[in-house]
Amino acid sequence: MIQPQETQPVNWVKSRISRTSDSLDRAFEQGLTGHTITAREGKKVRLADGSAALEFVSCSYLGLEEHPALIDAAETALRRFGVHFSSSRNRMRPHYLPELEELLATVYRGNRAVAFTSVGTVHLGLLPLLGSGALPSYRIAPAGTAFLVEKTAHSSMQILRGLLGQIGPTHRFDLDSADSLETALREIGETGRTPIALVDGVGSMGGLIDVAGVLEALRPYGGHLYIDDAHGISIAGAMGAGYAFESLGDQLPENVVIAGSLSKAFGGSGGFALVPGEADVRVLRKFANPLVFGHSIMLPLLAANVAAAELHVNGEVAALQEKLWRNVTDFDDLTGGRLVNSGLWSPVRGAHFATEEDAFQTTAALKHAGVLVLPAFFPTVAKGTGLVRFALSSLHERGDLETAAKILEGTRFG
Repeated sequence: MIQPQETQPVNWVKSRISRTSDSLDRAFEQGLTGHTITAREGKKVRLADGSAALEFVSCSYLGLEEHPALIDAAETALRRFGVHFSSSRNRMRPHYLPELEELLATVYRGNRAVAFTSVGTVHLGLLPLLGSGALPSYRIAPAGTAFLVEKTAHSSMQILRGLLGQIGPTHRFDLDSADSLETALREIGETGRTPIALVDGVGSMGGLIDVAGVLEALRPYGGHLYIDDAHGISIAGAMGAGYAFESLGDQLPENVVIAGSLSKAFGGSGGFALVPGEADVRVLRKFANPLVFGHSIMLPLLAANVAAAELHVNGEVAALQEKLWRNVTDFDDLTGGRLVNSGLWSPVRGAHFATEEDAFQTTAALKHAGVLVLPAFFPTVAKGTGLVRFALSSLHERGDLETAAKILEGTRFG
């Protein structure tokens, strides 16, 4: 009798490596990415070889990290406390931490924020607790949970699928496919499990996720929505609450968690989880592994976060948003509306190329003209294609946008 052979799970790491070309290696070798900078002023940087360049790489969409208030706060903290206080927040913490979280509660209309060292550690600390039913505001069915990870969700969530699979079945869905989410939800509904959908808000390479639409699809199944809005924080809302919060009606619905970044448009460093109640906060502080066993945000940067949060509350961020969106609109006009995300309220624009070589050559042409961008190849974009990403900022000047747009003329993107 022939015994059935065991089916080995697909090793996605090996699969990814085997399908990736050498384009990124070439980009590093030829100095088209992985730049080392020795000085910076606004969007102008000095490279290690002494040359100057204009950069569209940094995701600091509002330019807050150079704001005098953040610099003064960091310097004061450095003199008062030193570089770091090496303790988990549960054991001892500087006064900046509760101040930051209280200011974020103001930005988010009384909802509670818990600061982490990064958005990735938010995912690592919170998602296992959410899936296990440990967070009081998020009920899980007796049958347990099932995770649904959207195809374009950030890699920091995709990589946790193996961990989440120990808590409940984990599937992927594709919002570009009309029936993908609904089909997955029906199948999960038949098992009696609570679905938890993981999505981005503003895509790091392109696209805006219809978070309100995903939430509506989850409602009949009692599901929860987990949004990584790292690229959306600070760029929208009167106090910079961000894309996802604004899209949901300037509120945090009872079955939604938002993971936000303090390291991009916010201007500082770290990440945070937004939950509705103090009971959820207590669970996170007690059981989220990165908070229990890891250190807090480095002290000068924690102080800078407080200063940045104050700029959100006092209205200065709203003024910077206007400059950002003016630049975004101007760049769309200069590039004829042909870029990825053109017309969308996202600070990310991309020139998409049918081949990796075309994207590579365009990146080289931009670098030769003193313009630095982020070239992306598989697995960041579809296999065999390439994308040249422009991260736009309130600090870019009209001439900067014109320079980049001029170089793109005549290239084969779109």
